[in-house]
Amino acid sequence: MTPTDPRFAPVAELFERFAQEDPAYAGQLALYYRGEPVLDLSVGPDRAPQARPEPGGDGGAEDPAFTREVMTGVFSCSKGAAGVVMALLVQDGVLDLDAPVAAYWPEYGQAGKEATTVRQALSHQAGSLGVAGGFTVEEYNNSQLAAARLAAAPPNWRPGAVFSYHGLSIGILMEELVRRITGSTLQEVYEERIRAPHGIDFYLGLPESEEPRYRDVLKPEAGPLPFIDPFGYLGTAFNSTGGFTREDGEPGELLDLPNDRAIRAAGMSSAGGVANARGLARLYAAASTGIVGEDGTRSEPLLTEHTQTIMAEDQVFGPDRADGLVKAFGVVFMKPTPEKDFGSWRVFGHEGANGSFGYADPSYGIAFGYVPARGEDGGTLSRNGQLSVRVRQAVLQALAGG
Repeated sequence: MTPTDPRFAPVAELFERFAQEDPAYAGQLALYYRGEPVLDLSVGPDRAPQARPEPGGDGGAEDPAFTREVMTGVFSCSKGAAGVVMALLVQDGVLDLDAPVAAYWPEYGQAGKEATTVRQALSHQAGSLGVAGGFTVEEYNNSQLAAARLAAAPPNWRPGAVFSYHGLSIGILMEELVRRITGSTLQEVYEERIRAPHGIDFYLGLPESEEPRYRDVLKPEAGPLPFIDPFGYLGTAFNSTGGFTREDGEPGELLDLPNDRAIRAAGMSSAGGVANARGLARLYAAASTGIVGEDGTRSEPLLTEHTQTIMAEDQVFGPDRADGLVKAFGVVFMKPTPEKDFGSWRVFGHEGANGSFGYADPSYGIAFGYVPARGEDGGTLSRNGQLSVRVRQAVLQALAGG
């Protein structure tokens, strides 16, 4: 779409240049400003239909073109959607961030985790990175099974002493808390209270009816991720001791996860979400400003200003215990650092391992979504920036000059 606000024309032009600078590039970009969509773009050659290989085969069904409507895996952006669910429970008064996790989930209160608080668990301080041997895909897809194993395991450090990104297990923690508090799954609460009422193209559990719109995540051209010690902190956090098995029975990597139908159908809240850029931006607009409809009326924001402040408040900042990278987290949500500066002190959002990114910045009234067709060096596993950094800076420059 052509920018509805001329101030954002330079942002659209910059995004178009990505495809000019790299003929292989394809991606999506969406922006809401004060609740109204002002950008919804896709660029690149992958807008043309391609053959979508079947697992273990040489070809198969036609892959949907990488248009604005296509959805793909967005990895840890899923945590942002789950974070809005957790924020609603806080706002409802049924989840106390400073209560022990065991107050809601008694089995978790063992093996040195008796005093671990919800706040610690939701800001990567709990030390519940994983379990010996890793989790199976089946345990992630039915996280009650994974939760029982995680509850019995000792923490990887004294809870609260340090922090390290709970790349996959934070989804188990969130899902079990929601199940214990509401009697429903996190995915059900998200669908009923957030996604469906606001028409958001961001699914935690992609229905079969939406499969024709799914596009496989393409691997980075740089190749697979480097070796990670399976028994170290990082290896434990990313399930290296268990790994993943693809649909064709071969070993899989993290970036294979959403390309497995069983995983995207289950919608694991740490990494199984499926979205397009519009869906990311619309989620954060619904959460922070409300959305202006075609009739000019605005929906109430899902989260009050007070709740947004609670969830966006910095909980940890500094070097991650596992990889030494400087990171910052609020409650569930990522926060800016000098190396990855994506907004004001009020901003809240999450990026994904493939370089996808979604966030809301209440200071500017913006909600942002970015999704590349091919994984980029610069997602949650990298110290480098990615193309979305340039776009985010352009958005802020557009607003500063307006």
